[in-house]
Amino acid sequence: MSVLLDSLAAGFCGSTERAELLEAALKTGLPAARSEAWKYTSLRQFERRSFSAAPLQAPAIDAALVADIPAPRLVFVNGRPSSDLSDLAGVDAGVQVRTLSAVKQQEPEAVRFLGRRFDRAEEIFAQLNAALADEGVLVQVSDGVHSDTPLHLVFVSTGDGSDRVWHHRHLVELRRGASLRLVEHHLHDGDSANFDNTLVHVHLAQDAQLAHARVQAGSSRDTHLLRTDAVLARDAQYRRIDLELGAALTRHELNVRLEGDNARLVANGVLLGNGRRHIDTRLGIDHIARDTSAELVWRGVAANRSRVVFHGGINIREGADGTDANLSNKNLLLSADAEIDTQPTLVIDADEVKAAHGATVGQLDANALFYLRTRGVPAEQARAMLSAAFCHEPLAAVDGILTEKLARHLDQALQQAGMA
Repeated sequence: MSVLLDSLAAGFCGSTERAELLEAALKTGLPAARSEAWKYTSLRQFERRSFSAAPLQAPAIDAALVADIPAPRLVFVNGRPSSDLSDLAGVDAGVQVRTLSAVKQQEPEAVRFLGRRFDRAEEIFAQLNAALADEGVLVQVSDGVHSDTPLHLVFVSTGDGSDRVWHHRHLVELRRGASLRLVEHHLHDGDSANFDNTLVHVHLAQDAQLAHARVQAGSSRDTHLLRTDAVLARDAQYRRIDLELGAALTRHELNVRLEGDNARLVANGVLLGNGRRHIDTRLGIDHIARDTSAELVWRGVAANRSRVVFHGGINIREGADGTDANLSNKNLLLSADAEIDTQPTLVIDADEVKAAHGATVGQLDANALFYLRTRGVPAEQARAMLSAAFCHEPLAAVDGILTEKLARHLDQALQQAGMA
C-alpha cells in the first residue's frame, strides 16, 4: 500500500458498505504509467505523501478573503462549512442550498446519489470518494424556477502546520424548466499543501439551463482532484467554464452525457501553467440522443517548468443523428522547459453528423509581435498583451456579469504569473 493510500484510510470508521468500498480501492492501488488515463500524470511522488483528515470544525480565517464575493454564498474552509463566512440571504425562492452532512441527517433518501459505484481501475479517486466523502453541497432548483441571482460556492484551503485531506461530494440538480447561475471559487489562505478530492453530480432535467463557472486558484502546493459527471435531458442546456489558475497538481475529469434530444453543451476552459505546476484536464463528451450539440473551446499556456495535459474525447453513439460537435484546443508554449500534451479524440458511430476537432501547440505569433513592436509597444508588454487575448477567448461560455468577473480573475492570474 502506498503511503498516500495508507494515510487516507487511517482512522476510517464508516459503515460496513463503505468499508468494503475502501478495501476495494486500496486493493486497486494508484494507477501506474501504463494506465492510458493517467499516462501523462505520474503519481509516483504523490504516493509518498501523507495527509491527515481535516478537523470537523472549519478553522478561522480572515473574512477579507471572501468579502468581495457577494451573497448568497456558502463557504467551506479546509473541507468544512463555515457559518461565520457563509451568507445565504437572498437565495431565490425554489432554490435549496444545503450541506451534505445536514441532508444525510434530515433527509437520507435525498442522498441516494452517494450509492453510485465506480469499478474501473483508473477511477481510484472516485472509489476513495465513494468510501470517504462526508461533506459537500446539494443545490436543487424546483420545476420552472428561474434564478437570476448567482449562487457562489467558496472553498478555501488554509495551512495549519499539517497537510489536510477532504473528500467532497456535490449534487447540482435542476428540475424541469429550471435555470441557475452557479460560481465556484477555490481559494487559499497562506501556503497550504492540502489535498482536495471532489466528485460532482450535475443533473439537468428537460428544458433546464445551468450556467456554471469554476475558478480554481489554489496554493502553489495544493493538490486538487475533481471529477464532474453531468447528465442532460431533452432540450437541457449546460454552459460552463473552468479556469485552472493555481495548485501544484490539478486534474479535472469532465464527463457529460447528452441523453435527451436537442441537449446543448458549451464547455470552455483556460489552463494556465507556470512555475512547476501540473495541470491535467480530461473531457469525455457522450452524444447519445438525436440533434445534440457540444461546443468546446480550451486554451492552454505553459511557462517555466510547468506541464499542461489535455484530453478531449467526443463519442457520438449509434442513433445520435444530427449531432453537432466541435472541439478546439490551442496552446502556447512560452518556455523551452515547459511541456504541453494534447490528445483530441473523436469516435463516430452515427450518420448525418457534423463533428470537428483540432489541437495546436505553438508560440506567440511573430507577425503580431512585430506589429505591436512597430507601434512602440515594448517586447514584454507585447507578449503579455497577446497572451491575455489568447486566454480570454473561452470566456464566451458564460455571458453578462459573470464574464466580467471571470476576466478579472484571469487577468490577475496572468499578472501574478508574469504573463500580463
